Amino acid sequence: MEQLSQWLWKQEYWLPPGIRWEDMEKMEGSRRPLPRDLLLALGFIMLRYAFERRVAFPLSRVLGVKDQVRLKVTPAPNLEAFYTKNSRQPTRSEITSLVNQCDLTHRQVETWFRNRRNLDRPSNSKKFCEASWRFVFYLVAFTAGLVSLINTAWFWDQRECWRGFPQQPVQDAHYWYYMLELGFYWSLLLCVSVDVKRKDFKEQIVHHFATIFLLGFSYCSNYIRIGTLVMLVHDSSDFLLESAKMFNYAGWKKTCDSLFVIFAAVFLVTRLVVFPSKIIYTTLVLSMEVFEPFMGYYFFNALLLVLQALHIYWAYLILRMIYKFLFLGKLDKDERSDVESEPEEEENEEEEEEQEDRSSWRKRKVVLDSRLAMLSSSCVLNNLTNQKADANRRLPKAR
Repeated sequence: MEQLSQWLWKQEYWLPPGIRWEDMEKMEGSRRPLPRDLLLALGFIMLRYAFERRVAFPLSRVLGVKDQVRLKVTPAPNLEAFYTKNSRQPTRSEITSLVNQCDLTHRQVETWFRNRRNLDRPSNSKKFCEASWRFVFYLVAFTAGLVSLINTAWFWDQRECWRGFPQQPVQDAHYWYYMLELGFYWSLLLCVSVDVKRKDFKEQIVHHFATIFLLGFSYCSNYIRIGTLVMLVHDSSDFLLESAKMFNYAGWKKTCDSLFVIFAAVFLVTRLVVFPSKIIYTTLVLSMEVFEPFMGYYFFNALLLVLQALHIYWAYLILRMIYKFLFLGKLDKDERSDVESEPEEEENEEEEEEQEDRSSWRKRKVVLDSRLAMLSSSCVLNNLTNQKADANRRLPKAR
């Protein structure tokens, strides 16, 4: 175990050439980065749980968030076992075999699985609570980060990030800024199994891992100055997205659309212009004016490039939504992270079935109307014929 610890904390991995851990301990200032500080981040999970129960849920009722009424399924042990162990969406052949096992029709089995999937779908209240928690965090983090950085030299001149590196004392405000961000992303990663599963689930997992490694490594290697700028750039647009989601779940469509347009503009500028031109250029090029490349240099920049690749992917989704809004006249839900993949398919299936039922009912109605018309016309013809026959019988008597 001691050998593993010595290998993990080798100074060649974390510090530039010529710098030792002993030199970091002699650093002036009230704080210096310590790896054990990362454990303070795990308390965020309990804070989130309390916030969603005590603040977010009552707020959802005030804003008018409504949950759809979902039908309960009848107890069916065979179907429940298949649902939990095999698949949530059985094929036609599997449904046929399940029909033979249960005293239900093919249609009833399909309906049972549809209603069972609906019970597992997250409600609007749950999604609102999750979005409100993220909104509050991103807003607080962005405001606190901006206040703590706006008067620093490296906020305006990125070369100052490397002046005296790595023996740079950490200010209290920046220490807590790091702890806040680390705690939040640890809570996102640890709660990923219970959070709403979204279309870009895999991309979000990659993003969480890259962010945690980036923050953890930059903290231990004292990349604090450039790390604070990275966090500030990311927080500048995320709180707008979460606020748009909140109003979407509450049914405030115009407010949601307006906030999303603002979010899209801020996201494209900060992630596709500011981040590569200021942050990545600073770490790749300007840092070489102070020290030679080492293992931590390559690792840190690789994580930044991973984040930039995700930015480009999400920017593509946002631009596609803007295209639909401008040329098709509609603004769909956020394709970046707000739409769940499975529930959307289920809703589409229900809508298609409803449309099929309506179309089949319309066809039947047309057929019934045509038959009624034929029947009424035949009745009218029969009446006219009978009246004419009666008139012909009465003519000889009148003569």
